[in-house]
Amino acid sequence: CKCNVFPARIINWQFEEGNVCRYYHVIGRRQIDFHFPKSVVNRFEKPRNLAAPVTSQNSERRKPTVMESSPPSPAVEPVNFGRSLIVPSVQELAKECNEKLPPRYERPQIEPLVVSGDLDWTVPVIDLQKLASGDESSMDSDSELGNLHSACKDWGFFQVVNHGVSITLLEELRVEVENLFQLPYEEKKRKQLWQQPDNHEGFGQLFVVSEEQKLDWNDMFYITTLPSHIRQNELFDKMRKLALKILSHMSRALGMDVNEMEDLFTNGVQSIRMNYYPPCPEPNKTIGFTPHSDADALTILYQLNETEGLQIRKDGKWVPIKPLSNAFVVNVGDIMEVYHCAFPVSNSVCANDTVC
Repeated sequence: CKCNVFPARIINWQFEEGNVCRYYHVIGRRQIDFHFPKSVVNRFEKPRNLAAPVTSQNSERRKPTVMESSPPSPAVEPVNFGRSLIVPSVQELAKECNEKLPPRYERPQIEPLVVSGDLDWTVPVIDLQKLASGDESSMDSDSELGNLHSACKDWGFFQVVNHGVSITLLEELRVEVENLFQLPYEEKKRKQLWQQPDNHEGFGQLFVVSEEQKLDWNDMFYITTLPSHIRQNELFDKMRKLALKILSHMSRALGMDVNEMEDLFTNGVQSIRMNYYPPCPEPNKTIGFTPHSDADALTILYQLNETEGLQIRKDGKWVPIKPLSNAFVVNVGDIMEVYHCAFPVSNSVCANDTVC
């Protein structure tokens, strides 16, 4: 289960030489612009027709979203955050394909993952309780702030413990997500939980732009949780507060004005994506989640069971992540990376065939 966080006031984007995407933000009365450098994995490619959907170097999985900072009034039609072609249910395919993987899910073009054998390579763990321990100049706070800076700079990933989200709420999330995916296919359709041609919220997959495109071996349920007029829920509010808390500490680690960071993200966009990976007849021929980098500012991941499979790339090798109990895995996204050049990393994430 992953929570994606985007900043507010993405007012415009344009393409410059080299097909590099440039964003424009406004904080107060000051315009801030930045662009994706060549070192970033997930650059947006210039479309032949600027009115056409934007594709990406990253297996056509990305496109920028243009939005206004102020939430629309209730009278405005619901916000549409994109569309994706309707795809089959992998859960249903898994019931039928006992021995042979459907051709559309075969991924021969993906290079074998070089997994690091270095036992010392473990994703950093950040204790939010230490960061919030009263006096910002305390030894615990200063030490943990340095750990956070190193985690963002050297890894682009870290696990968060003592985050303040109750175990009871996380257990409720686990039960509800499992129940949601176990609904019969016909009931999902009857309740209109499947994606529609004009909106990618619901069951399906994201960024599917052609019938020939290779697909991941997973089912997804995607919903946009902010702006708040779309949907309100205790979990979504907790995740919003957690994201702002992490971003606030990151701004301290960078020597930024905390108020500036809060202003950038307070009215931003947040989405929740739930992934389910059914058993796979030929796991060596496919992948649960295409290697990618996240185009948001921050991604917060929560694993609902003990199945391993999540890996991140560091120095050209893939490092398995073993999530700590009740911890979140946090990914510094592309927007945060290019907004703060102090984090010059270009890490990717994937779910390898062990999840199948």
